[in-house]
Amino acid sequence: MASTANAREIHNFTSLATQWWNEQGPMKPLHALNPVRMGILKRWLGGDARGLKILDVGCGGGIVCEPLARMGAKVTGIDAGLENIEAAKAHAAESGLDIAYHCTTAENHKGRYDAVLALEIIEHVDDPALFVESVVSLCKPGGTIIFSTLNRTPKSFALGIVAAEYILRWVPRGTHDWKKFKKPSELAEALAMSGAKVSDMTGLVFDPLRRVFKENRADVDVNYFLCAKKRGF
Repeated sequence: MASTANAREIHNFTSLATQWWNEQGPMKPLHALNPVRMGILKRWLGGDARGLKILDVGCGGGIVCEPLARMGAKVTGIDAGLENIEAAKAHAAESGLDIAYHCTTAENHKGRYDAVLALEIIEHVDDPALFVESVVSLCKPGGTIIFSTLNRTPKSFALGIVAAEYILRWVPRGTHDWKKFKKPSELAEALAMSGAKVSDMTGLVFDPLRRVFKENRADVDVNYFLCAKKRGF
């Protein structure tokens, strides 16, 4: 049976499971981009997540699930790495948040959600077409699907791999494989084939002077967010 899980990729992240909530550790870049990321998500979720049933695919330690839960959403997080799920459960319990976490993959999970998120994950899976199809299948007709990932450009190779992994050492070497990055057109085509239509796109850039991430709709050369709506009502 086809699977999106990649054992090496899962190991790369589960080996860091105890560091998910260390804002100065290997997950520092994710924590740094989380404020602007949550702003984009909130906007695309209609400005108010209260009562929405949301699935976060590849949730890791829950650093997106928890802010969504605090907004009043009914959040489920899934991840193929058991250690990640255990870390997420432990931190949610410490924070007094009711979040449903499951160790599974998108193609094996059951349920229908108002919104499905796949953030910084498609570049780490096997069989991206199956992954997109599975993500779309978990969304209710008319619901929202949000991806974030890295574009496959010379600029993303220079900044997303050479700079981030070898010069600045933001993430461990070998975290990314540039050949697995997806161009927006490729992701949009996969979504269309799975029954979803792209409705919006924006970019994320790093400001080296202020050392913060900022949204930039005109620059999707490295990191980008893509929003789609599942067809049907």
